[in-house]
Amino acid sequence: MRLVAGAVIAALLFGCAQMPLKAHAAPAPAVQTLELTLAERRTQVDFHLPAGTVPPRGAVVLAHGFTRDRRTMAGHASLLAEHGVLAVVPDLPFVTDSRSNARALSDLVARLRRGEDSIAVARVVLVGFSAGGLAALLAADAPGVVGYVGLDPFDRPGGVGRDKAATLMIPSRLVRAPSSACNAFSIAEPWTQALRRLEQDRIIEAASHCDFESPTDQLCQLVCGKTDPARQKAVRDALLQAVQRWLPSTVETALPPAH
Repeated sequence: MRLVAGAVIAALLFGCAQMPLKAHAAPAPAVQTLELTLAERRTQVDFHLPAGTVPPRGAVVLAHGFTRDRRTMAGHASLLAEHGVLAVVPDLPFVTDSRSNARALSDLVARLRRGEDSIAVARVVLVGFSAGGLAALLAADAPGVVGYVGLDPFDRPGGVGRDKAATLMIPSRLVRAPSSACNAFSIAEPWTQALRRLEQDRIIEAASHCDFESPTDQLCQLVCGKTDPARQKAVRDALLQAVQRWLPSTVETALPPAH
């Protein structure tokens, strides 16, 4: 079954590369959903396949926020796939257990590097929103991970994320909202001092917590504040810049460090 799933995704990747294009039109990335066992639990995982790029530049794994699901990171995944990246979004299998979700993300990274469910990739970037930002940080020392992006991330009281950040040796970037109840009043701010290779800590003025997931919904905006297209674009641009820096294509040079 695993070989069949991998063959299906490989066929889609190569099929996208060989499909004739209409003038001035870019093909939409294909999405394949698989049920995988991560941290000993079955869960759904979406693979957003890069159109017209074989092999992918690398992979980005995106982790959603608390009580959310993989659909709330689909916009970010689609954007990255359009830029030649294999974007992978799981439903995190545990509701409140960040360490177990980190194990699930580590399992997924290992599968990607072995090519169990797609063409094998050597380099992976981990991205996480809110509580998913904590899970992704806890998994960011997995072999093959070359960068970490926290989108308005959350930490637990006591600073489990801060402690992990102090040991992390890969480059990282934070994109955050101002302090509010929905990011636990900037509870992850101590990461800015703990992360050893923090390339960027960007606070987007007046941002809502909901500006950092894509797409969001009315419930999030009711609880955490309205989104704004300009702020959402700023989040997307910051995410894309980080990924292009850490997963440069053969025709693009890595972007210079952010100041």
